[in-house]
Amino acid sequence: MNAVQATRAYERWLSKRLTLLKADVRLKHMRMEQDPFFFMRASFYRWAQTWPAECDSLRTAPRVLAVGDLHVENFGTWRDGEGRLIWGINDFDEATTLPYANDLVRLCTSALMAIGESRLATPARLACESVLEGYLQSLKDQGAPVVLAEKHRWLRDLAVSRLREQRTYWDRLLNLQSMTGAVPSNVRRLLRDALPEKGLPFWIVHRQAGLGSLGRQRYTALASWRGGTIAREAKPLVASAWTWMRDADAGRLQYAQIIRRAVRVPDPFLTVRDGWVIRRLAPDCSRIELQSLAGIGDECRLLWMMGWETGNVHLGTPRQRKAILRDLARRKRGWLLKAARRMRDATMADWRRWCVG
Repeated sequence: MNAVQATRAYERWLSKRLTLLKADVRLKHMRMEQDPFFFMRASFYRWAQTWPAECDSLRTAPRVLAVGDLHVENFGTWRDGEGRLIWGINDFDEATTLPYANDLVRLCTSALMAIGESRLATPARLACESVLEGYLQSLKDQGAPVVLAEKHRWLRDLAVSRLREQRTYWDRLLNLQSMTGAVPSNVRRLLRDALPEKGLPFWIVHRQAGLGSLGRQRYTALASWRGGTIAREAKPLVASAWTWMRDADAGRLQYAQIIRRAVRVPDPFLTVRDGWVIRRLAPDCSRIELQSLAGIGDECRLLWMMGWETGNVHLGTPRQRKAILRDLARRKRGWLLKAARRMRDATMADWRRWCVG
């Protein structure tokens, strides 16, 4: 099965479990052709097929509740219950139990592809070493949430710099057309319950966002509340693409489980109910795109933090901590770079095959 056939097969599987929007799926396919980094972000199902073969020596590594679809643009910020700005992984749609190495290899593969597209300037070897060092330190120290208050000032400055774009952010949402079709009553109820006041008037728009989940229904509720605009979004969840890869008929949703178990400061506005993830949308509650990182200087420092945060998530399976440390101690220097290069080459070949149709 090549990348084109895999996409068709996966989308058939997905369409049996949720409603796919044809226009959004077409847009996703166009973006997948745009460049290999976008292709990788959008095709985790293909990664689930190729990783076991390309990284056979890693398949027996200790297993954890993993992110699955981890990459360098799967990090962002949110506000905790105290109003503090928190940084970390912000998408767990593909969460499932995997060898811990899968997340590290995928994160480093995305870094290598970003380097190849001149989105990052760090040498490949240093990028992988930085991720691994941060991950190892997180396991040794038993992790800690990344709170952008007294600590991590450089990362806070990077995140806060995006808050100057608030007007553009809200203008973009307010310019979306209200949905004309019927909104499922259960979704409307979930969005209504997520608003800060009972009986607050709101309207619902459709937002095209992301790459891996582009094509799924997204319902975004907008309301004017006490002098400003607020937003809540509902998105349907399905089992990880690893379920499809195993040809399993059903699988567990593990989004709520992974965020509950990780070493993490919770987002009070993020909930999973009845198969839908409900979250707050705002400029300070979103992922950080690579274009926002231009000129930050020490990219290795950021990649180290990404490795640390990956460790925070894997520590949600605490009984595997010592087993992972033993496994890492046995591996030869450079194993992560070697595996990431193999997956980069496989992904590039898939992307070229996708482009010819």
